Amino acid sequence: MYLPRSLISTLYLHLQRTQHPQSPPVLILVALEPDALCGCRILTRLLKRDYIAHKIQPIAGYGDLEKVGQNVVRPMMESQGGSGGVVVCLGVGGMVDLGGLLGIDNDEDEVNFGGVEVWVIDARRPWNLGNIFGGTPRLPAVEGEEAPKLQGVEGGKILQNYKPGKGGIIVFDDGDIEEDLDKERDAYLALMDMPEIDDNESDGGETESEDEAEDTQPRPGQKRKSWSDREEEESSDDEERPHQRRKSNSSSPILDSPSRPRQRGLLSLSGPPDVVAGSRSVSPSPAQAPKAPSARTLRHRLRKLRLKNETVLQEYYGLGASYSEPISSMMYSLASELGREDNDFLWMAIVGVTSMELYGRSSVGVAVSSQKSTSQSGWLGTRGSRIRQLLRDEVRRLNPPELTDTSFNVNRNLLPENSGIIPTTAQGPQDNSIRLSPEPKFLLIRHWSLYDSMLHSPYLSARLHIWSDSGRKRLHKLLAKIGVSLVQCKQNYTHMDMDLKRDLRTKLLKYSEIYGLDDLVPSADTDGRDRGGTKEGWGFVKSWGWRATLSAQDVGVVVGAILEVGNEAVNSLQGGNFDRSREGRELTDEDGALEGEEWVGRFWDAYDSLEKIDKLKAALPTAQHLHRAILRTGTSLIEKRQIRHLRAFRMAIVKEGPDVALFTHPAALTKLALWVGEAIAEQEKESKGKLSHGGRGTPLVVAGLNENRGVYVIVGTGGGGGAAGFGDKTAAKEKKEKREAKAKARELKKKNKEIIKQQKREARRKAAGDDEEDEEDETESEGSESESDDDEEEGDDEASKAKGFGRNKFGNAFQEVVEETNARVRIDSFEHCVVEVKKEDLAGFLESLSMKGVVG
Repeated sequence: MYLPRSLISTLYLHLQRTQHPQSPPVLILVALEPDALCGCRILTRLLKRDYIAHKIQPIAGYGDLEKVGQNVVRPMMESQGGSGGVVVCLGVGGMVDLGGLLGIDNDEDEVNFGGVEVWVIDARRPWNLGNIFGGTPRLPAVEGEEAPKLQGVEGGKILQNYKPGKGGIIVFDDGDIEEDLDKERDAYLALMDMPEIDDNESDGGETESEDEAEDTQPRPGQKRKSWSDREEEESSDDEERPHQRRKSNSSSPILDSPSRPRQRGLLSLSGPPDVVAGSRSVSPSPAQAPKAPSARTLRHRLRKLRLKNETVLQEYYGLGASYSEPISSMMYSLASELGREDNDFLWMAIVGVTSMELYGRSSVGVAVSSQKSTSQSGWLGTRGSRIRQLLRDEVRRLNPPELTDTSFNVNRNLLPENSGIIPTTAQGPQDNSIRLSPEPKFLLIRHWSLYDSMLHSPYLSARLHIWSDSGRKRLHKLLAKIGVSLVQCKQNYTHMDMDLKRDLRTKLLKYSEIYGLDDLVPSADTDGRDRGGTKEGWGFVKSWGWRATLSAQDVGVVVGAILEVGNEAVNSLQGGNFDRSREGRELTDEDGALEGEEWVGRFWDAYDSLEKIDKLKAALPTAQHLHRAILRTGTSLIEKRQIRHLRAFRMAIVKEGPDVALFTHPAALTKLALWVGEAIAEQEKESKGKLSHGGRGTPLVVAGLNENRGVYVIVGTGGGGGAAGFGDKTAAKEKKEKREAKAKARELKKKNKEIIKQQKREARRKAAGDDEEDEEDETESEGSESESDDDEEEGDDEASKAKGFGRNKFGNAFQEVVEETNARVRIDSFEHCVVEVKKEDLAGFLESLSMKGVVG
């Protein structure tokens, strides 16, 4: 089931009304990523204000999720002795069949879910359609009667009259389901209602060859297992394992297809008259009895309809990965609907949204940022631009300017909107406000020198070629042009001369175009003094009195570093002798359980740092060390020409050097891959004038060696192309209108053909009176219907190609390689483009992967 955006507060208000001291605590399952962490902060603060008991459970991967389902969630079911309750999944399980994975929706249970209601808020796409249009509880049936239908749910959509409390899976819709998944919904529901049919069944007096001759095209169904065969094969392989999204030799969930009711007779088939009824449109004369379609004809139509609907679902899952509205933004929308929005909630939403861009999560999946972030073709397209503008408006609303205009305020605390200087200090000891700031694309500039901040910026590194000596010289020339000496730029930014800081943005705008740095700082035309200005490209800054002033990007970088490296390593990092595998060298951790426990421990450090500014500041050295390692490793890979160009992607392997241990975490390895990928994309644009692969950009695969476990962690990133137009609802509506117009034209043409055929049939009947013509007419009509369907499918294919263009399809490619090879692979990460491969199997795995399509 899915909850429309307009009813986002319905479930929470019901929880608030029905909660009492004896109610089970709300269980919150949180992914180990900054966006989910910020969303969790917002939700827990709401629950605390309403005195609702809750428990937070960090989840490292699918194996961890399945374990929590068996040990924690399933015992909550009423059939297992529990009392039901609410489970909230933040960034967890949106792409898998959650009911099966958590063990609360098994076929052997008479009543599923047992009062356990699962709320799913996730930014990853594609959705598992079983969660959206299924996930409804089976109500107990009265003996001799059919099971009653759940009230308040229509086609998977929760209506205003829905009464929570019976259990089920409820997906929070950010608008995509309502606007974009009409076709998938119709196909899914049609498959759910469709009766079983045996492909091998044959009628008396008819041979299989005659049945095959009737088909106008080769049937893919000849190589396809039936739904029941598939379910029996899965259950025979592993009876205890739930339906999962991904197929590998590990705990890696795969997308589940909709299960249907048990086999029913063909005569019970019901559907639209133009699809299910015969294709003949001639009304028989009163003296002639209507000729009913044969069982063979009905079976053929049913088989064809089933194949068509299955193809729709396969195309949706095959589009590739993408990201939609961040979890923290959805949680802020919930707080806003409840009338609870404040600066703390707003700051969590801002940090969560900003972190999505840091990890390359865009409308085409995990990919480098090769487009301007301020353009509509950048991060999340038009939707991302709307979200950022909404956050800027909220900052103005919740942080109005002071009415007093004394000389002290004018001279010492100029607003950044008027001065163009990024704020580094608060306006007073009690200042906890959020402000807009013209942030340059530098890294941790308030906590580093200007030189180091520019040197470690991924944006500048890619465009100035920082990895080479000539690139360093270009950086020095840029600093010289803006009037900053090397001595001055290597001291802490907060201690630099005030005149230099005041003129920095103006000079950067003056000279940035020479070096191709058009997006380095927000342009001057965003400096309008009116409070209603859009301030496109401006960042966000929060103060904690005199203790600290940090930007949202600073917080996202530091929190991410805590999750990836850990606070306990700060002291050893400063000494430069960090070795993650030292403590557990004598332990074996083949399945990654110990590593997962270590990651979960870091979750609590990151969770506390979002609330306690002192802990956040203490982790700054960790973030600085991580990004120094990214610069060192990326420079080494490019200078030593260790990046190979395979058929479908470029490949780099990190297996030696002082920083290998840092890149055993998938998120840290992803940051390295994005750094290298952006550098490659800029090289392509400089040499060819455009991105390769038809504008998609060259995908990149980076493998990091985990010597302690004997595996390679592999990350696949997209080339950064193809983002234009995604999320643009206006363009999508125009395309939809064109398709509808074409469909109407085809329908009119079809009706005209039917009229002509009707006239011909009437003439033949009057002339010959031969009823044997009926079968020929039936075949002719089916042929024309087939042509019409083919035209529709071609148009839909073009639309799907346009929609999926440039998307990261490494997740699909990984699945195909696992099925075709004997490589020992573990797919456990919620990130679609992350996989673990045994050290000995890496070569074979990459060889097979190079033959796959990895970008849409």
